Amino acid sequence: MRVFRNVSLGAVLAATTLAAAACGGGGSSSGTPSPSASGGGGGATNVPQLTAASFTNDFSAMAKLQPLASQGKGKIAVILPDTVSSARYTEFDAPYLKESFQKAGLSSSDFSIQNAQGSDSTQLTDAQSAITNGATVLVVDPLDSGVGASIENYAKSHGVQVIDYDRLTLGGSRSYYVSFDNVQVGKLIGNGLVSCVSKWGVKSPSVIVMKGDPTDNNATLFAQGYDAVLAPKFSSGGWTKAATPAGTWDPPTAQTEFQQAYTAHKDVNAVLVPNDENAAPIITYLKTLHIKPQSFPVTGQDATLVGLQNILAGYQCGTAYKPIYLEAQATAALAMYLRAGVTPPAALVNGTTKDTKANVDVKSVLLKPEWVTTDNMASTVVADKFVPASQLCSGKYATYCSKYGIK
Repeated sequence: MRVFRNVSLGAVLAATTLAAAACGGGGSSSGTPSPSASGGGGGATNVPQLTAASFTNDFSAMAKLQPLASQGKGKIAVILPDTVSSARYTEFDAPYLKESFQKAGLSSSDFSIQNAQGSDSTQLTDAQSAITNGATVLVVDPLDSGVGASIENYAKSHGVQVIDYDRLTLGGSRSYYVSFDNVQVGKLIGNGLVSCVSKWGVKSPSVIVMKGDPTDNNATLFAQGYDAVLAPKFSSGGWTKAATPAGTWDPPTAQTEFQQAYTAHKDVNAVLVPNDENAAPIITYLKTLHIKPQSFPVTGQDATLVGLQNILAGYQCGTAYKPIYLEAQATAALAMYLRAGVTPPAALVNGTTKDTKANVDVKSVLLKPEWVTTDNMASTVVADKFVPASQLCSGKYATYCSKYGIK
């Protein structure tokens, strides 16, 4: 999670003119053309077919969308949230989205990618300017509910379609959401803790169960996943749920929440943390208490450099890895279909996501996360070039990399 900031009520989605296009689809990953839906795509007769499983780390699937480039109207504008809650937006999302659009046949004048730098007013202004400059599709990851609602209202009033990117926002009318299966992400984290407790020989686990920001729908979905895994452990009496702090995506606050719970429950010997960035200061704190490696399980998410190095050193059990190149390509593909006014294939829009606040199901492109440990780090994040081995294995971590076959 993200790696995540507080998410929005708004930035959700699509002009009513898309309603007819949003209900059909069907398709395969073969790229075989099929009839287009009606829409503003210049009378297109063929629609390339992609599925949610079509995307790879060489971006080759995007070339199948090139016929849509000339059929579309207007620009696609991406507005990312910040550079503070996660470095991913500048290191991965922005360049991956750019590569996706370019390989799908768009020129640099057909799309834009901006970052709001943590400012609500900047994010709203960016959205308004993008629409003024001809955007017909917005891809938005809003900073918070207020700016999200403002962007949504402004986009709807101008007939512009909006795609929720990465985090499901709350409220308003919707068409599509692109992310990973976040309940499954939570299950990976929960099962990762269970496996780690067993592997590390932790007796009578007493666990602090932490959460992301309670206003973030993704944090709620993560918790659904790991709570379902851990509930039988707690109900059996073999495990103890020591504390459940309020939840946050702010690492210093997460550290404070953990310290308060740990101080109140001296028998605590494990903690479920829903992302690497919150886990990092907790691990630093545990080190000050001279906690030994592979003795106090800590979980994470997002496969950050620090998180992966904590895994190598035996202070973190694993991390839920969500390959951003998959998310970027799926989002760019969906935006290409919408820009061309044609129906996205049902095999691309492969599920729904529950908006737990509005109690509605949102049509979604759901991608598959992976649990990364020392056993598969080389074949996942390193092979994907998500984290360069030269960075991962720098300094004292070189010995660990050698041990686990990471080159």
